[in-house]
Amino acid sequence: MDEADIVENAFNLIFAFDEIVALGYRESVNLAQIRTFVEMDSHEERVYQAVRQTQEREAKQKMKEKAKELQRARQEARKGGRSVPGYGGAGGFGSNSAGYSPTAAVPDSLALGEPVKPSYMQQQQPSRNVGSNKALKLGSKHKEWDTFADQLKQEGESISSPTAAKSPSSAVARNIPQPTNLEAVNLNVEEKVTLTALRDGGLQNLEVHGMVTLRITDEQYGRVKLLFENKDDKGVQIQTHPNIDKELFKSSQQVGLKNPSKPFPINSDVGVLKWRFQTQDEKMVPLSNHLTVEPC
Repeated sequence: MDEADIVENAFNLIFAFDEIVALGYRESVNLAQIRTFVEMDSHEERVYQAVRQTQEREAKQKMKEKAKELQRARQEARKGGRSVPGYGGAGGFGSNSAGYSPTAAVPDSLALGEPVKPSYMQQQQPSRNVGSNKALKLGSKHKEWDTFADQLKQEGESISSPTAAKSPSSAVARNIPQPTNLEAVNLNVEEKVTLTALRDGGLQNLEVHGMVTLRITDEQYGRVKLLFENKDDKGVQIQTHPNIDKELFKSSQQVGLKNPSKPFPINSDVGVLKWRFQTQDEKMVPLSNHLTVEPC
């Protein structure tokens, strides 16, 4: 890398440093996040496209293999002097046939590898006998839990089943918000609070991180401007996206593109604005808990 390369990528470097350092403080970001902010690159979208292409290739490959298998069965039936039954399902075998199950007619298009809709029914696989599987039997741990649970219930405690505690993924899945009908312009405001309190009372550190995410679903709103109302009087650090006009935001509290010729990406989440607040003032704590410990 020489001076010419640095000059050529000067703006990208400035945008990258703007993401790393904010108001003299280093931001907690990694290389992937910087690339997402600067290039508006979506790693999830690229992964989705790659998985989709792989699934399409696998489906086409399985279709070709199935077509070859059916064509091979048809040729073997002709070599053995057996007639292939038609669509009516009438075969040329009587009750003395040695267990041959008639196959459906295979159209000639299979020889060319063209995908066709299957006209056969797969034979049902024999179900495995799970009655003798001893691994499914519950041991003595379940009985011990029932005994312990009964004791807690007698003392007035509310308990839950151990199976619910063993499946945290189901609880997480229920907490994920279901997708709703999106409008042409969608804003998502997310704020996270991190608080460290002392054991004997008092606040050690309070930190708030917030972000406004923009998602455009209609191309005609790709150059939209957003108007915000900032009533901050506590010294919150506010930072805009590198492609957002900072002067416009400082003067009129509007979030707009720095380069109108490059609109916002369609159907992609872009973090246009984020803020950070850090304090040790106990008055800024959003909630307080009072615990009373009684001797047993």
